[in-house]
Amino acid sequence: MLFASLLSLVLMATCVVIHYEALQRLHAVLPRTHWLSPRPRVILAMLGAIASHLSQIALFAFAYYLLRDKFGLGQFGGHFEDTYSNFLYFSTETYSTLGLGDIYPIGTLRMVMGIETLTGLLMISWTASFSYLEMRRFW
Repeated sequence: MLFASLLSLVLMATCVVIHYEALQRLHAVLPRTHWLSPRPRVILAMLGAIASHLSQIALFAFAYYLLRDKFGLGQFGGHFEDTYSNFLYFSTETYSTLGLGDIYPIGTLRMVMGIETLTGLLMISWTASFSYLEMRRFW
């Protein structure tokens, strides 16, 4: 459980850095796209934020794969098939706090899932604030 807890905190910190860098670069680059009208700038900001979220989801999916298949630190119950797309699906529903429950973690993977939910909630909230500021600047 200690390993999963430490890994969860490392994953969370990595997601914060990924998202910070993505939003910082978007904030710096968008004003230099003066050849674009304001609405496409907002769309670019949103697409960049979505790309950041997708990379974080993929990071957690890879962590689930490693923890389950390489370290044997848990399993998945429910309708889980052993494909990477299922790891991505589970990570997406966890990150977005949707939590359908058709796939659920067993064992120490529960700790990682809880941290991913908190991370997703914080990163999505951060994107909402960023979106508001960019829309205010360019709309």
